Amino acid sequence: VDGVRLRGYLGAPLMDSFEWLKGYIMGSGLYQVDFTKADRPRTWKYSARYYIDIVKQNGFPAGEDELPLYGHFRDDMMWSTATASFQIEGGWRADGKGLSIWDTFSHTPGKVKNGDTGDVACDSYHRTDEDVRMLQALGVKYYRFSISWSRVLPDGTTAHVNEPGLKYYENLIDKLLQAGIEPQVTLYHWDLPQGLENMGGWQNVIMVEYFTQYADLMFSRLGPKVKRWITFNEPYIVANLGYGYGNFAPDPGVIPYVVAHHLIKSHAEAWHLYNDKYRAAQGGQISITLNADWAEPRNPYKQEDIDQFFLGWFAHPIYIGDYSEIMKTTIRERSLAAGLPKSLPEFTPEEVQRINGTHDYFGLNHYTTKLIFPIDYGLQQNYDADGVGAVDDWSWLDSGSSWLKVTPFGIRRLLNHIKNTYGNPQILITENGVSEKGPVDLNDVVRQHYYNSYINEVLKGADVRGYTAWSLMDNFEWAEGYSERFGLYFVNRSDPKLTRTPKVSVQTFSTIIRCNGFVD
Repeated sequence: VDGVRLRGYLGAPLMDSFEWLKGYIMGSGLYQVDFTKADRPRTWKYSARYYIDIVKQNGFPAGEDELPLYGHFRDDMMWSTATASFQIEGGWRADGKGLSIWDTFSHTPGKVKNGDTGDVACDSYHRTDEDVRMLQALGVKYYRFSISWSRVLPDGTTAHVNEPGLKYYENLIDKLLQAGIEPQVTLYHWDLPQGLENMGGWQNVIMVEYFTQYADLMFSRLGPKVKRWITFNEPYIVANLGYGYGNFAPDPGVIPYVVAHHLIKSHAEAWHLYNDKYRAAQGGQISITLNADWAEPRNPYKQEDIDQFFLGWFAHPIYIGDYSEIMKTTIRERSLAAGLPKSLPEFTPEEVQRINGTHDYFGLNHYTTKLIFPIDYGLQQNYDADGVGAVDDWSWLDSGSSWLKVTPFGIRRLLNHIKNTYGNPQILITENGVSEKGPVDLNDVVRQHYYNSYINEVLKGADVRGYTAWSLMDNFEWAEGYSERFGLYFVNRSDPKLTRTPKVSVQTFSTIIRCNGFVD
């Protein structure tokens, strides 16, 4: 392109070798050499396949993942954006809301604090009209938000219903419907009432009953106007961080598996409650939202690098029936090796039957891709992890989050995995988006590229019925506070009015919505 008279290129070195001061600890080769074995076996690396493709093609012709697809989504495609329950916490003292585990955690010294004024996150509690106007300007016809359990049931039980708190959600739903926007409502988004946490939280099987009672109240009061429910948002996170969200280190041993067991049973009971008691009159759908990165094997020729834990932990019982045999076997072996008791609870045959099929669609949160490889668990202490190590490709585009690299091909491969593994279900992408950090730039070029490229990959794939952009506006991002911004709208926190300003990505996303796809 630049007119340089280049006649050759040598990709070096061929294989890992002695790297001077680094010795054998730094592998620079296209082939990995196992120096622990006498015959020094060589294994292809991901880079070797990549270099072979360059040689074969004599350059860089656009691959299938890079070529845009021009076309349209189905006519009834559900375009949406979202926020979480914690973003509307402004005024929680005034309307009688009870404490959740996140309120307690965020008031812990050294942690992000929401302050005593109640003016936290985006304060959508006082700005419903403004938020609805933003949704209209964006062009979405659906809006996903989460209910704060402790706002409607201060101690987590139906012994006392906080009517002002419940009225807020009723008013929000009414205003959305008046604007032609349908609500998609999540029952649990990591904010367990502190009263239930004090009883042992999700480690206690009684939580199945309390969650079902909470769901019953929401279905009866909000259900006539809500046609799409989500029981749990990302249960993997709840389980893998222990019994609450205040623990930011995984608990070793049995706790995550017990928590997950109770979450799955709670989901199933809520689904059956809706199906048996409310569906005929209300005509809605209900399912669960699972989160998953795409797991690309670090070495494409070693299939053992591929794991089934991140998604399958919850998907197998709900979409196929019971935990997968690979998961059962792997966890049993790890537990025995660590001298732990059997750590994966078992469903009875009756429970397997009751849980299997408790879905109306496949809810999916997806952001990025990881290169994965197996870990020798003989050297590990935490046996609740998913059994693999994960790294990023340094060539992948960065975002404002260290864990989030821009990898559009991953969402398509994940969608096809769901299609082929779980019986080609209808899929709702319930979260997808990218963060930024540092100085504010309303011309958010990375986010524009992210939405264009990721949504185009969705167009190429499975039976996707809806897409939700995370998030409507810059908000409180859990452990990161306000330092990472995922919003389509910028929120000015130096202004007491918390003014919202559209970023250029609003135009990008709106154009895709108006065209219902991509026009050549």
